[in-house]
Amino acid sequence: MHLEFEALHPFQDGNGRIGRMLITLFLWREGVLSQPHFYISGFLEENKNQYMNTMRKVSQTNNWEEWICFFLIAVESQAIRNLEIAERISSLYEEMKVEFTLILSSKWSLNTLDFVFTHPVFRNNKFTSSPEIPAATAAGITKKLLEKGCLEEKEKAAGRRAALYSFEPLMEIVRV
Repeated sequence: MHLEFEALHPFQDGNGRIGRMLITLFLWREGVLSQPHFYISGFLEENKNQYMNTMRKVSQTNNWEEWICFFLIAVESQAIRNLEIAERISSLYEEMKVEFTLILSSKWSLNTLDFVFTHPVFRNNKFTSSPEIPAATAAGITKKLLEKGCLEEKEKAAGRRAALYSFEPLMEIVRV
């Protein structure tokens, strides 16, 4: 299905992303995935020449077997990598539970942790307007997390635009 889509719609921009999204949606629809969350692009980008060549061979020589073998290796390799990333995220969450509790000494520690894991890059007004934590408390929490290096300021506040923060420990894992 992916190969046919790529062959039928050879656009310069966006075609590959849409084709890779179709892989995830197809696997989800067929019950292979419990949720439509599967990132295969990493493997395909790292092996772009082989990816392109095996797709071309199907059109040129009808060599489906090589494409299917390559694609199955891609799915397996990326699934293993995705699992490793998920395990690292889970470990980081458990580690940060302790750290946030120590840093913040607040009943809002876990709410804050859940927020930054859900929104690892956020504008401060989104956090301070969160219904789970009082605004004044949230502002103090942001300050403490910045001081301890848990958050990194990406953009300073300017005029009506709130500061932009990043929870770098999580971002470092997902950038891999």
